[in-house]
Amino acid sequence: MKDVLKTGTTTVGVVCKDAIVLAADKRATAGNFIVDKKVEKVVPINDKMALTMAGTVSDVQLLIKLIKAELKLKTLRTNRESTVKEAAHLMSGMVYSNIRKMSMIPGISHFLLGGLDTSGLHLFDLYPDGSITEIDDFVSSGSGSVIAYGVLENDYKKDMSKEEGVNFAIRALSAALQRDAASGEGVDVYVISKKGVEKAAQKMLDTKLK
Repeated sequence: MKDVLKTGTTTVGVVCKDAIVLAADKRATAGNFIVDKKVEKVVPINDKMALTMAGTVSDVQLLIKLIKAELKLKTLRTNRESTVKEAAHLMSGMVYSNIRKMSMIPGISHFLLGGLDTSGLHLFDLYPDGSITEIDDFVSSGSGSVIAYGVLENDYKKDMSKEEGVNFAIRALSAALQRDAASGEGVDVYVISKKGVEKAAQKMLDTKLK
């Protein structure tokens, strides 16, 4: 068990007045080795929901494939789209089962799930033990989260606009990138609003990170 390589990342979720903002860095590590510099750690799972991922790469990739398939199947069977809460509980059950299976490599996975349904915007923290918490302000995960929380705790304001939320998430990620060796290579930011799931313009991200 001691020989299992540790991974790291930083992800952030922010609740705004008119949107949910999800952001993450782009570096994948195995111990002290940087495996990939262009990882997409914020992933849309349908037109109105997206999640961030942290943990063992093979596990999070498999769970994302499963949740996408399950949501499609549920829509076909019920003839309606799943609520964000339903998707979160479905995902948390998968996480719970994953970490408790017998394996030589721990199946650690941590997701932040944001989405829009008929009741409004929602953000959930799906912790690696399978527990689930609905977030009404902000949340962070990964090895750089302790650094990101310094910005989040100090500067968060309720009823931020979508644009303010994107800038706020980028500032929190930028702080983590400066000090956490397992996080880096820039950030990806997605916005979930009445328009659905949209990726923030790369030009805007490049400007804010300078």
